Amino acid sequence: MDQSLSATLLDDLCTLVGKPLPERAEIRVWEMSGVERVTFPDATTAVFKYAKEPFDREAQALRVAHRRGLPVPELHATATRDKWLGMFMDDLGSPVRAADDLDGVAAAVMLHAARPADGLPLLDGRGLTALSGRAIEHLQRLRKAGRWTDCDDIETALGKIAAAAESRSQGAALDPFGWVHSEFHPTSVHIGEHGWHLLDFARAFTGPGLIDLASYHGTIDAPNPVRLRVFLEQYVAAGGHEDALAPRGGLAAEAWALGWHRMWAVEWFMEQAVRWIDDPAKDPAYIPVVRRHLSDVARYLEV
Repeated sequence: MDQSLSATLLDDLCTLVGKPLPERAEIRVWEMSGVERVTFPDATTAVFKYAKEPFDREAQALRVAHRRGLPVPELHATATRDKWLGMFMDDLGSPVRAADDLDGVAAAVMLHAARPADGLPLLDGRGLTALSGRAIEHLQRLRKAGRWTDCDDIETALGKIAAAAESRSQGAALDPFGWVHSEFHPTSVHIGEHGWHLLDFARAFTGPGLIDLASYHGTIDAPNPVRLRVFLEQYVAAGGHEDALAPRGGLAAEAWALGWHRMWAVEWFMEQAVRWIDDPAKDPAYIPVVRRHLSDVARYLEV
């Protein structure tokens, strides 16, 4: 991140809200986005978040979510520069505790019950089917650049998934279908002194809500279909749609959800590698992750 660009975005936002430049304290910063707490001379605070394409749609998603009555941080100002988005949002303070599974269930039920947002990307059955083909295209571009040259196994795995994708994507439109947060983890459910809020809508889309439920327990540890099945049952018991437990594509709901979530993650990692970050030095970190997720896809989609 170009620090002069973040400083320019901050200056633009301060002009919009009529405040002098604040002191800045990093909360979380990486190549494509950053979150800071800013403190103004009058001791008031805000959260300053900035992100580059494709994370630059978050303001749109937050505004729609707010109109739908979802508990999200309130936006105070937004500014754009060179395909970067800057936002001032409510400072929710430090969480009083970490979110647990029941918090995640409550958040997912509320999110999935909200009317879908127009204008967000759509990932339906056709979109799921296309993920493996898009990943193959990313691999071809990487190879043309002299990268990922020892990845025939990845190409083979993607080809097998592509051959089975249409049949395995059946049931994508079953409820819950609508809002998908897509970065739905315990860290995205902020539990503060004044209740809970959903954070990080930068990659929200319209699609199968099971993608969210499969993502909640993260991707570092091996997928746990038994744990996810319990999570789905808790979701239905809390008011989530009963079809969350229905078989899809010839698979149990939890297997379908884990398989397609990992395929979605594979395509995203490969797009980052070739387009959004495009740094060959990071390939040794990306390739093993893609291989691991593809192994999970093959297992849970039974391809």
